[in-house]
Amino acid sequence: MFGKVRAWSRRHSRLVDVLWASPLVLLCLFTLVTFSGYWPGGANLAAYALLTTALLVPLYWRNTHPRLAFAAIALVSFAQWLGKVDPIPANVALMLGLFAVTSHCTRRWAIAAGLVVEFGVFLALVNYDDVSLSMFIFMSTVPVTVWLAGIYASTRRRYLEGLEERAERAERERDQQARIAAAAERTRIARELHDVVAHNVSVIVVQADGAGYAIDSDPEAARRAVQAISKTGREALKEMRRLVGVLRQDDPSATDYLPQPGLRQLTELVRGSGLPVELKITGTPVDLPEGEQLTIYRIVQEALTNALKHGGPRVRATVELDYTDQELLVRITDDGRGAAALPGLGGHGLIGMRERVGMYGGAVQAGPNPGGGFQVQARLPVAA
Repeated sequence: MFGKVRAWSRRHSRLVDVLWASPLVLLCLFTLVTFSGYWPGGANLAAYALLTTALLVPLYWRNTHPRLAFAAIALVSFAQWLGKVDPIPANVALMLGLFAVTSHCTRRWAIAAGLVVEFGVFLALVNYDDVSLSMFIFMSTVPVTVWLAGIYASTRRRYLEGLEERAERAERERDQQARIAAAAERTRIARELHDVVAHNVSVIVVQADGAGYAIDSDPEAARRAVQAISKTGREALKEMRRLVGVLRQDDPSATDYLPQPGLRQLTELVRGSGLPVELKITGTPVDLPEGEQLTIYRIVQEALTNALKHGGPRVRATVELDYTDQELLVRITDDGRGAAALPGLGGHGLIGMRERVGMYGGAVQAGPNPGGGFQVQARLPVAA
């Protein structure tokens, strides 16, 4: 309950300041005529109202700017003493300002504010011609009580903030430990998956070799070996699905089972790139592994995206695939002004391209064209 009240007060600090000062404001209004009647002169009511307003208005900022509010009230009170004006109910604002400084500021500022108030007590006693130690101690009772209350409120608030911080840190550490435990479990499952795949593939290879040797001399043994291969393969697939399903439980894209794009999807990529693109294929296309096709697709996708982002208006691009006996050359060229833009970093830029191509023993070059525009060129070996 107190936590909710504290959170509400933090959200409505201005309203809280007004509520804190409202009893004093009402007291000043009720005693306006009474106290103004004791003042000499003809403008008693107006002078009293002006002094009261000057003392009360800074309280509006007592929580947001406690030092400035306290300083303003103290200066008005000092001016009141210089004018030999007797204390009025609005002077209680000095105690509220003292509490604000001691509860919201550092200990150094709290001590300074306390000394200022004690000096004010001394000045008040000077006006009354009674500067005795007993009277000073008696008059200091209220300021000291307010000062101690502010120190307690400050200590209590810091203690509660420390508790909240420790609770948040404990929650973060708990989440971190949970992630570490999940990562360790995934590592264990990965090792188990490796063992399952290695074992079953070894069995399949042995059975396949046996079937190959026995297919002519002992067809029945070859048939049993093929049945064993089929059974082992099904068990391996079942086990892998179970383990991979565990690994994908926390993956937000775990429901995405669509096949990864490859060279067949390049035409769709070019058409949907958002800029005029010409696709050129030279040489004799060869069958490439799916991973290598995905790498080529991502390189073209990244290069066209950069051309669209940095090439400026009316940029055109060309995508070339040149097949040779030893390698495949992928070249993406645009005529825009993207030469002034650096290739993106991380997994979506030049570094990501190099990492992808490096997996297959290839290389990537990217840079501005001599005649303008930008070019990305990737070379990937082709298996004989």
